[in-house]
Parts: sequence; structure tokens; C-alpha cells
Amino acid sequence: MINIKSLKSKLKLKELTIGSWISFGFTQTCEIMAKAGFDWLVIDMEHTAIDNNQCLNLIQIIESMGLVPLVRIGKNDELLIKRVMDAGAHGIIVPMVNTVEEAQKAIDALYYPPLGSRGVGLGRAQGYGTEFESYRKWADSESIFIPQIEHIEGVNNLENILALEGVDGFIVGPYDLSGSLGFPGEFQHPAVIKALEKVKNIMGKNIKPGGYHVVHSDHDELRCRVKEGFNFIAYGDDMVFFSEAIKKEKNILTKLKDQWIF
Repeated sequence: MINIKSLKSKLKLKELTIGSWISFGFTQTCEIMAKAGFDWLVIDMEHTAIDNNQCLNLIQIIESMGLVPLVRIGKNDELLIKRVMDAGAHGIIVPMVNTVEEAQKAIDALYYPPLGSRGVGLGRAQGYGTEFESYRKWADSESIFIPQIEHIEGVNNLENILALEGVDGFIVGPYDLSGSLGFPGEFQHPAVIKALEKVKNIMGKNIKPGGYHVVHSDHDELRCRVKEGFNFIAYGDDMVFFSEAIKKEKNILTKLKDQWIF
């Protein structure tokens, strides 16, 4: 593995890190994102068409640019975890983790025995069969597991989830969290605000870091989440950045054309 300054150590110190999401499977857009000043990038394999080969290529790009490659897998599945880790991911974000048992399932799949039950493959991460022992030592100490808390059940079990050895922090998925309360996308609804306040209270008392996905390019919200104490923050998404930029240009062009229509 490339000797990148350990994200694991930053998480342990609750040091602020800001990353982003990769939804396009293109190496060019990934390279552009890697030049944007983020600390880490998450390859999203839950809500995108990114396949295993694309994921491997994106991991190579991210790592070569000196950033930490993480992968949000499609679901809490041993095979999916094994594949992305064998491809060279430094860690996983697992969606919709609601219970201690679900968190432990991901930990078991992430780590080799005796820490877990991960099977041995000899892929890119293991030097294509020539560096397994050094990779195993690295994986035991540096692999990252971030459960995504995006349901009210996960909020209610958050303290117990964070108490598990092998959980390195958490990240809130605001859209699905609000949806679990019956108000998808209504982030100012009292029930959603109350759930987030509970998350922040737990985060303030816990030694493990809390994260939040600021989905849109809203600098004010980004500053707000930092002030609230979130220190593992995902900011935006390559697809959202692109879409917002195109919408902005469209509005400018429309106004310009309207000025010249007589």
C-alpha cells in the first residue's frame, strides 16, 4: 500500500477531514475530484452503475493522487466487502447500519482472523500474491469501517454501535434518515431536527468521530456542520457538482439569450 498519512490515526484523534463522493465511473472525473483538496474520496457502489473493474481503476487513481480511497458498498455483504478490499480500498462505508449485529457483521467481513473472518484473496491489495504478509499487517491496523447512520433505528442504537471494537466512527445519511421518519428531504422538520440533535449529543460524549454528508455544494451548511462538531464530512458528489454547475451555466445562457430577443 502507498504510505499515505493514516486516515485511521486522524479518525482516532477526531481530526477534521473532508472528503467527497464519486458517482461517475470515469477515471478522468475522479482525477479532477482528487485535485480538489479533499482528504479522501468515497466510491459509491450503492446508488450508481460503478462495477468492480471501474471501482478498482478509481481506487488506483485516488491512491496515486495521494488521497485515501474508501468504498460505499451496495449492502452489508461479505462478498462485496471482500472484493473492494482486495481491490485496494482502505476501508468501507456500509449503508443502513441499524443494529450492533449489523455492524459486527461488517467488522467480521473486513478483518482477517482472528479479528474477523475475511477470506484470503491474492489481488491488487496483496501485491498480486507477492505481499500478503505485509498487507495483512497493514489491514489489521489500518482498515477503516464507517457505518452509515441513515435510519432512526440506527440513531437509537448509535451508542452501542460505536462501542464495538472495529467501528472507526459513523456518518449520517440525511436523506434516508429523514425518510425513515416519514419526511424525506424535509431537513427542517421538527422530527428530523430532534433525531439529529440526538446524534450530536451522542457524538459529543463519544471518543469516536461523527460524520455527515453535506450533499449539495452549500458552503454555509459545510461550516455549520463543522461548528456542530462533525469531523468526518463528505462534501458534495461529482455528479451533483457537475449538475449544479451545468444548471448555473444554463441560467446564465438563458438570461443572455433573453436579452437579445427583440
